[in-house]
Amino acid sequence: MKVMVQKFGGTSVQDENTRSAACAHVKRAVESGVKVVVVVSAMGRKGSPYATDTLSDLIRDEKTPAPRREQDLLLSCGEVISAVVFSEQLRVAGLETMAFTGGQAGIRTNNSFGDAGIEEVQTSFLEEAFEHIDAAVVAGFQGTSGPDITTLGRGGSDTTAAALGAALQAEVVEIFTDVDGVMTADPGIVKEASLLPSVTYEEVSNLAVHGARVVHPRAVETARQGGIPMRIRSTMSDRPGTWISSRSAASGSGKRQVTGIAHKSGLTRITVRSAEDDTLQQTVFREMADAGISVDFISIQPFAVLYTVPSERAPEAVRRLQQKGYEPECLEGCTKISAVGAGMTGVPGVAAAMIDALATYGIEIYQASDSHTTIWVLVSSSYEKQAVSALHDAFCLNRSS
Repeated sequence: MKVMVQKFGGTSVQDENTRSAACAHVKRAVESGVKVVVVVSAMGRKGSPYATDTLSDLIRDEKTPAPRREQDLLLSCGEVISAVVFSEQLRVAGLETMAFTGGQAGIRTNNSFGDAGIEEVQTSFLEEAFEHIDAAVVAGFQGTSGPDITTLGRGGSDTTAAALGAALQAEVVEIFTDVDGVMTADPGIVKEASLLPSVTYEEVSNLAVHGARVVHPRAVETARQGGIPMRIRSTMSDRPGTWISSRSAASGSGKRQVTGIAHKSGLTRITVRSAEDDTLQQTVFREMADAGISVDFISIQPFAVLYTVPSERAPEAVRRLQQKGYEPECLEGCTKISAVGAGMTGVPGVAAAMIDALATYGIEIYQASDSHTTIWVLVSSSYEKQAVSALHDAFCLNRSS
């Protein structure tokens, strides 16, 4: 039995028009001779009646927040509604379908409510169902831990799709969204940004981690471990999109040094100095961990640590550090810009090209770091668009094919 997984995000199932386009993709897949696992997100975005953020607002109380177990129970409803509605639309279109919650589809998680990890996928129920249905419509973003419903955190529906694809050894996991695929940069900033026909798991994961919002990195890693190719496609077109696979299979990936430019704005850099405290590093990062504050762009020096946090969490970070006797320095309004590419490994001159491109426009680099496939720079957000465009031009990414 050949199986394909197709995941549709909130904007792909938000109204009759987008759901009809999504149905067409499912029908074509079924007609090609495969069984289809359809994974859906909650319909629409914040403000839509069944969107996750809208549901969350029903019990939002900063002083007495609801227990996380109850929050998960409520938030899971958006995807369940979406699954039933989409399954019914497929049935009307002539397909034999069934709707499933994440738990009914076999997603078993730990009990970390709000950010649960998948521990096992039991596929027997889906496999039995496929004996008499064409498509199984599964509520994404959720699973079960014992009798409790859990949610998988950011990118949870992507992760659901990848986990089911790996467990069922699917032919491919297709992620449908509102863009044509993975672009060389944000087309809202760079009009000349071009579609990448293929990228490696590592490249797209790094692009996603550093700001490109096409697929969640956890889903990419799940697919990579399962050896399942992925494809990013537009719901509203038949274009082929972007294939994601291993380096050897990603056509042309070895010929380009830089694959794409990603950016993440809304950051504050925090610097903490102490010439006397030999526990500075442990104390600072333990405080951030205890507060649940995500840190990035870390630089550890003999008598100082520098790192970035989301700007909305900076006041809490500063308060905690001050309570420990430190006097943190804050640099607000920062953007991290990343050049990502498997082809830069071991190739000299990539960092120099980045620095030269930014210097041409007088853009100051606050901080820089690199790995074998990514180089990051931290700049003022006031230069964000200029910096992204400059790097996109410097590596001739508008000529990608």
